[in-house]
Amino acid sequence: MSRRQIILASATVLVAGGTMFGAWRLMAPAESVADAALPVPPFPPRIAQGADYESCLSTLAADPMSAIAMADSWQTAGGGDGAAHCRGLALVAAGKPDLGADVLEELAARSTAPALARASVLGQAAQARLMVGQAAKAAADATDALDLAPDDTELLIMRATARAQLQDFAAGIADLTEALRQDGSRVDALVSRAVMRRKLNQLDLAQADIAQAITQDPGDPDALLERGILRQRMGDRSGARADWERARGIDPNSTTADLAAQNLALLDAGQARQ
Repeated sequence: MSRRQIILASATVLVAGGTMFGAWRLMAPAESVADAALPVPPFPPRIAQGADYESCLSTLAADPMSAIAMADSWQTAGGGDGAAHCRGLALVAAGKPDLGADVLEELAARSTAPALARASVLGQAAQARLMVGQAAKAAADATDALDLAPDDTELLIMRATARAQLQDFAAGIADLTEALRQDGSRVDALVSRAVMRRKLNQLDLAQADIAQAITQDPGDPDALLERGILRQRMGDRSGARADWERARGIDPNSTTADLAAQNLALLDAGQARQ
């Protein structure tokens, strides 16, 4: 999926939910946010209400440039938080996530909206920063959001993703451990923690996380992909092959399937994935 497609997909879910952060998975083998979709919770807190706000948001996916123009005109007429929010999201949808994040951060800083709504906006800014590889700024936004919403599991997972991009795996593991304390059903957090533990060469702990993830969801392709990596690291080439073949077959058109195919090619070539 191209960066443009990802951004427009983001805009679509923004219209549905009014926010952009949600179950952000640290893709186990890819360890990159470039190919990650941006799912959202169905009923997030919103920083504004009203027909103009809904109209502006509804334009994002189909015509982000028109949404920017609409937001600018509305802001000139005193649109306030709603206009600024739509403008920030429209910039993200138009392929300018860094500029959109600037707008969203400024909005969260000056708004007098409830804490959860401002945390939602900061979460959107953090995801926009991740889209362009600005992990340090993403981590800072997620931290500010967690100050407003300390029990938000999604924000913890997002900050862990940013910290992983910064190679701060210990801090990422701490965030994911807290996220799992809040919600032990999060397979994505288990897989992400396994990746980070593998990066720190904590293979026994990584294997335990993956075993739990697969127990909870035997068909999770990212869990299977990561288990294959761990099995190969432990010398179990046949087990790795089985996991990667299964991961590839679950959704043949996905990034996970592509990575599984690459791993299988490396296995056939006799190279070990690190």
